[in-house]
Amino acid sequence: MFKTVMTLFRGSVAAAGEELEDRTALLILDQQMRDAAAAVERSKRTLALAIAQDQQEGRRLEATCARISDLETRATAALDGGREDLAKEAAEAIAGLEADRDAAMTARALFASEIARLKRQVASAQARITELDRGRRLARASEAVRSLRRSGIEVARPYESTLPEAENTLKRLRERQIEAQAADDALVELDAATGPLATAEKLAEQGFGPRLKTTADDVLARLKSKRTPTD
Repeated sequence: MFKTVMTLFRGSVAAAGEELEDRTALLILDQQMRDAAAAVERSKRTLALAIAQDQQEGRRLEATCARISDLETRATAALDGGREDLAKEAAEAIAGLEADRDAAMTARALFASEIARLKRQVASAQARITELDRGRRLARASEAVRSLRRSGIEVARPYESTLPEAENTLKRLRERQIEAQAADDALVELDAATGPLATAEKLAEQGFGPRLKTTADDVLARLKSKRTPTD
């Protein structure tokens, strides 16, 4: 008898723990997704700032190159006019401007690399958030169904046979297993969305290699090929 009571107690504790975990899982997921969305927004602002700084550096580079070209023209004219002293002064200014030009070119190269990296990160994060949102809606729907079914079991008449209760218990357990499998599949799909398969699909859409998905044009061409020729 004592062993039975302890088994029942452990079962009740486990059930209560699972119920608490189910109730809080969606709340935790909601907050995690809000945090992730906020992080993506910060990355977007960083990307926008990098683009603005790169554009500013580009304008500075253009202005520097224009000044170098102008001074070179004037220095050449000074040499032709026998004013080597002015030409030397212009050469010193040109040397300083060329150093500024080289620094600007290096900065633009660094900005280009950083901008490309940030764009990849933002695009990947947005795709993963979209996929997580789909999974969250599915989880909410599944939880609502479970709550309805659980309520139906709780209001069952006390004189009903224990056999249907056992069948319902087994059904709930199977549903939880199916939900767990669905979550695992969703994670696999999420990884696939940012992996080699997604890259292959992107290349196919740009015309590099055969398409991986059937398009409306493919279906229309197939239907046309099945038509009986008319005179």
